[in-house]
Amino acid sequence: MVIEFLPVLMFVSLAILIFSGLPVGVVLGGIALVFAMIGLVLGELRLAQMPLLVNRIYSGVMSNNVMVAVPMFVLMGTLLEKSGIAEDLLEGLQLLLRRVPGGLAISVTLMGTILAASTGIIGASVAMLTMLALPLMLRQGYSPSLATGTIAASGTLGILIPPSIMLVIMGDLLTISVGKLFMAALFPGLLLSAFYALYIIIMSAIKPEIAPRLKETKQYEEHTRLYVKLMSGFVLPAILISLVLGSILGGFATPTEASGVGALGALILALFRGRLNLSALNEVLSRSLTTVSMIFFIFVGATAFSYLFRRFGGEELVLTLMDTAYIGPWGILAMLMLMIFVMGFFFDWIEITLIVLPIFAPIIQTLEFGTHISSGDSVYWFAILVALNLQTSFLTPPFGFALFYLKGTARNLVTISQIYRGIIPFVMLQVIALAIVLAVPDVAMWLPNRMFN
Repeated sequence: MVIEFLPVLMFVSLAILIFSGLPVGVVLGGIALVFAMIGLVLGELRLAQMPLLVNRIYSGVMSNNVMVAVPMFVLMGTLLEKSGIAEDLLEGLQLLLRRVPGGLAISVTLMGTILAASTGIIGASVAMLTMLALPLMLRQGYSPSLATGTIAASGTLGILIPPSIMLVIMGDLLTISVGKLFMAALFPGLLLSAFYALYIIIMSAIKPEIAPRLKETKQYEEHTRLYVKLMSGFVLPAILISLVLGSILGGFATPTEASGVGALGALILALFRGRLNLSALNEVLSRSLTTVSMIFFIFVGATAFSYLFRRFGGEELVLTLMDTAYIGPWGILAMLMLMIFVMGFFFDWIEITLIVLPIFAPIIQTLEFGTHISSGDSVYWFAILVALNLQTSFLTPPFGFALFYLKGTARNLVTISQIYRGIIPFVMLQVIALAIVLAVPDVAMWLPNRMFN
């Protein structure tokens, strides 16, 4: 009976120890090691089987060619943060939208969308938007809640809009085409960005006092200089995006190869703009190495955890519980979405992805949704639903990491309560977008089916 409940004990141990403050990779790997010892004592594992765990880690993480894309995309995003493109882009967008209600907030949303397609690194995007836009928005009389909500939500679009590191990881975990997954995420990501902009326009029109229009100053009389900044802010990221996504869609490169192209392009842009010296390069490489090490450390622990969870019969236990509940495929999907949403209150997307997908993806692949979605598209559709759901994990308190990035960068400009109030409507917009993709799968699947069929 103890052996039958080993998967439950593993999951309960994870739920408890994840709050201990220890690194997530240590928790996942430590639980896997302890329960491997328990399995050996109880006879559920044999000592000769232990090398299989090492082989799974090596083949699933260390020698995985797809995973090479992760450090390259991290390096690309860190380099772009140093290039100064975002600063020029925000200044130019202010000029174009200064007469639109909430024009500055819409500029931040558009810049967040472009940064998402250029970098895909949430921490860098949120910190950059906070440093550039928050002081200006507050000086212009914007409501602190609207300003912080716009910055936090726009900065997290990089989790969904390709090239997203999360999509690369999800594609590998689900053993599906990363290029097709990129295309499936594009329209939902742009839909979410459009929802943000529409909400800002409506609220600014109803309550002009929360988003005053920009005042005309001598700065905006220098149109030539500002249009140059706008062009450099748009054109340079557009070139980089075309190099990365265009090489994938055109069949010239795999996502792994395209990540190298993106990193090289970002390096060239940083050198072209004169923003990269030896000191800056050292900082870029150090930050990139720290981020990549953290991601792969969690990968190793999660791979060991999921292997033993399934080895002890965890997948069969979950299937048995779901069959006993008689909730059907839609009930199972709804339960998974609710579980991921609740987990987003406490965990980062990396932990959620590496814990949930290996356990539940095989279950989703066996479900039938009738004519609502074809069997070949169901895995991609499920991945986009999970990605949309995971974006809330950056915004929902108490452990919304985007909120921590924002508060840490803003320091005393805003209070944490103002930030929490500001993100509520944007989380609701994310839930609406999730419901739309759930009800109309073609929002995600139309483009990849046209491109890859």
